[in-house]
Amino acid sequence: MSNMIERLVLVFAGVSVALAEYELSDYASHPCMRECVEGASPMSCTYNFTVENYFVLTKACYDCPYNVTDCYRPHCVATDGVGRGIITVNRMLPGPAIQVCHNDMIIVNVHNKLYGSEGTTIHWHGVFQKGYQHHDGVSMITQCPITSHSKFQYRFKAANRGTLFWHGHAGLHRSDGLFGALIIREPLSRDPASHLYDHDLPEHTMIVHDWLVELTINRFAGHHHAGYDNKPASMLINGRGAFQEFVDPDTNQTVHTPYSVFKVRKDQKYRFRVISNGILNCPIQVSVDHHDITMIATDGVPHEPVVVSSFNIFAGERFDFILDADKDVGNYWIRTRGMADCGVKSAKQVAILRYENATEDQPTEPTDYESGRREGKLLNPWNKKGTPDLTPVSWLNTTLADPLHMKQVPDKKFYFAMDFNKVDNYVFNHEELYPLAAVNRNKRLYLPQMNHITNIAPPSPPLSQYDDIPKDMFCGPHNTRNCTHQYCECIHVIKVDLDDTVEMVLIDEGVTFNANHPIHLHGHHFRVVAMDRVNQSTSLEEIKMMDEAGLIERNLETPIAKDTVTVADGGYTIIRFHADNPGFWLMHCHIDFHQSIGMGLIVQVGELNQMPRPPKHFPQCGNWQYKEEVDVEEKPRCPVNGAGRNHRESWLLMYAAMLSILCIKSM
Repeated sequence: MSNMIERLVLVFAGVSVALAEYELSDYASHPCMRECVEGASPMSCTYNFTVENYFVLTKACYDCPYNVTDCYRPHCVATDGVGRGIITVNRMLPGPAIQVCHNDMIIVNVHNKLYGSEGTTIHWHGVFQKGYQHHDGVSMITQCPITSHSKFQYRFKAANRGTLFWHGHAGLHRSDGLFGALIIREPLSRDPASHLYDHDLPEHTMIVHDWLVELTINRFAGHHHAGYDNKPASMLINGRGAFQEFVDPDTNQTVHTPYSVFKVRKDQKYRFRVISNGILNCPIQVSVDHHDITMIATDGVPHEPVVVSSFNIFAGERFDFILDADKDVGNYWIRTRGMADCGVKSAKQVAILRYENATEDQPTEPTDYESGRREGKLLNPWNKKGTPDLTPVSWLNTTLADPLHMKQVPDKKFYFAMDFNKVDNYVFNHEELYPLAAVNRNKRLYLPQMNHITNIAPPSPPLSQYDDIPKDMFCGPHNTRNCTHQYCECIHVIKVDLDDTVEMVLIDEGVTFNANHPIHLHGHHFRVVAMDRVNQSTSLEEIKMMDEAGLIERNLETPIAKDTVTVADGGYTIIRFHADNPGFWLMHCHIDFHQSIGMGLIVQVGELNQMPRPPKHFPQCGNWQYKEEVDVEEKPRCPVNGAGRNHRESWLLMYAAMLSILCIKSM
């Protein structure tokens, strides 16, 4: 009898664990979301992420937007009102925010429940992952994709502070909703700007980005293969905004989905943390009506304060600013105005800054696209030279809280030229059937490349399965063909030694389009030592000649550190970093369409014997080819705990357990 009861207890415990995994928490009151105190012990912070295909304005939304309170129900994703498929974590957009203290241990259990059997990964954007390299979350570089219906646990230390974020790094998942905030705070005593503000609240994190009206893969395939439109018409602020119009049948009035609201109290100063999950080439100008703001950090790194009227933020960047709520009590627009790709259809969005005791009304000022064009001093200009009113990030000065660990003379130096190159390729053209020269101009696809090379994903992750990758798939700076007039693709790798100081001169030649490329480096931050726009277009040769002639001045004393930076069209950005983190690290354009078709490369830091070993039983993947079978006696396999058990079977187990109890009672 006692054995039977013990077994039933174990069955019920297993069922309870299975059911708990299906709870979709928003983690708004997670115990790790706390004040960070000097000397306090780090915490282990666990989160369960369920990745699903979902939809805007589902049945969970009831009568949204006609009854606005329904738009805030659990699992209601209203976005801008346009009905479309999305990918969510825990049926939220953005997904749950992770807010922890410096040196906490972050544990995220990801359950991939995507219907289409798609693999996925999650990248922790801005986390260096030193000592946790296999948890960087880059599909086919640091890990295999998390296969559909399976689970993967990320476990890493929150070792570098600041405003970071997490997002999907397989396919185009990030563009469809797989993203959220990651904030690593430190004690106020370590923050050089802490004396400038009164509050650093979780609810003052702001994620901004452009937003399409359909699944991104539809736009991606249509644009690249058939010349279809790929320009965004809308934007979101924390997953909310107004775009789609609805007519209320009771009042016959036009209504919209609600805006995001940020609350403040008069005469208090607040730290805001802004993240760009930009999808296409969409620099975003951010401003607050009638308020100047004080910029204090970028990409998690503090800098000397700069007062501006607005700032631009590029895909993958983050900026922290202080807002002084010193205006009359009321409601004010927070504006985001898109440029480049977003300027074609005047994509913009607004949110509301609401003072305490203000009426719950919208501000009266217009919300059209031109109203978001804020004059005055601007940080991080798009494709413009620095002036007294236009401050490039290279003019920002680091603080003493960010010590400089870098040699004055780099050990390795590389030049990388980027542009949209006119070259026939088998991916989007066919040299005989439909070459570039034969198709209509609006269907000619120019490839975004680095040094005329298209980077391709390896068949296995080099960090854990380097020997499984055919060596003829790799290329480097000196072992490629003449790629100027023919298509070149490979696993593009540059190798540096561990502890090298590396300089990269990034050039956007700007011949084809007036664009730009925000470049993100994994595993490190870098110093922005110089940047400028030379002309409407330039060349690698011109920049190299300027550099050799001493015409490019570098700031090697107080350069700001970032992990994502724009390269101006017809210009250059020069970065330096200390390669102190062994591994294979992706460096790529953070515009999703550009990165997806090869605008990137891999930085190998250190020798293979200096790389960390994969965790025990780390998942593997790769090429497979049939070979003649040899009869080998196989050992019987025991099922893994929980293997093959689904949600329905858990309920059946519980039902069987209840029947067993009844049987026991009747004995």
